[in-house]
Amino acid sequence: MTAGLLVVGSIALDSVATPFGETADAPGGSAVFFSAAGAILHPVQVVGVVGSDYPLGALKALEARGVDLAGVEQMPGESFRWKAKYSYDLSSRETLDTRLGVFAQFRPKLPPKFRDARYLFLGNIDPELQLGVLDQVKSPALVACDTMNYWIHSKRDLLLELLRHIDILLVNDSEARELSGDWNIYRAARWILEHGPRRAVIKQGEHGALLVDRDATFKVPAYPLQEVFDPTGAGDAFAGGFMAYLASTGDLSSANLRRAMVYGAALGSFAVEAFGVQGLAGVALADVRARVRAFKELVHFEVDELAEP
Repeated sequence: MTAGLLVVGSIALDSVATPFGETADAPGGSAVFFSAAGAILHPVQVVGVVGSDYPLGALKALEARGVDLAGVEQMPGESFRWKAKYSYDLSSRETLDTRLGVFAQFRPKLPPKFRDARYLFLGNIDPELQLGVLDQVKSPALVACDTMNYWIHSKRDLLLELLRHIDILLVNDSEARELSGDWNIYRAARWILEHGPRRAVIKQGEHGALLVDRDATFKVPAYPLQEVFDPTGAGDAFAGGFMAYLASTGDLSSANLRRAMVYGAALGSFAVEAFGVQGLAGVALADVRARVRAFKELVHFEVDELAEP
């Protein structure tokens, strides 16, 4: 029996414009990107909410890949909608519109079969709700959590309380800096470790990602792509690959966490190659493994000890 992998997060309709095209009301949100990536490696359970206007057929494609949607609630009203425009280099974006809709009343309720999940990822929802989910899960082996700038500023005390109850904080570099108040990303990671989590994963976009624990730092680069269309959801796809690899192996050793970082980076790289979740739609396990092997070739070298002159 496989260990349950559960994600609790947003299910949205995204409208995204980049210099290379645009999309309107495409399926998105942290839970969607996480499960689209993670399900390639391991079955995923989802808890989230959609409105009466959500195209449920879009979620059926996830269901066909091993995603359990029993925790997705449909409520009367409008679905969560997000609209953004990216700069030419895709490194910055402008949020044009955010309409929470039914997501504003979201109170996660875990189906009984989800409460035995061994691996839990808390998407970047209100830390009060994240703590409420923790109360519903019986005995998880690993809890990872994301957050965002809004919660760092508006619910800081609750977020700090949450940090005491999780194993890994998985955030981007700007969030780590804002949370810690330190511009240096390595000191920011150490600050996070001092406030509860055993490890910090810092996503750095085109510069890769860092895994920091009390004894070591591991860096995985971003995969060198010639075509990048839409960076939306890449961080959640990374998290999906990272957590799904750990759930599939059941191994939380330091060496396996490093491998999980590379699997996360591989899934994140597929996500940005098309708009929305389409970059992940046709990806098979063999494709992921091939890209992981390519990562090894990208960074591997033999140390040549210089001879004494």
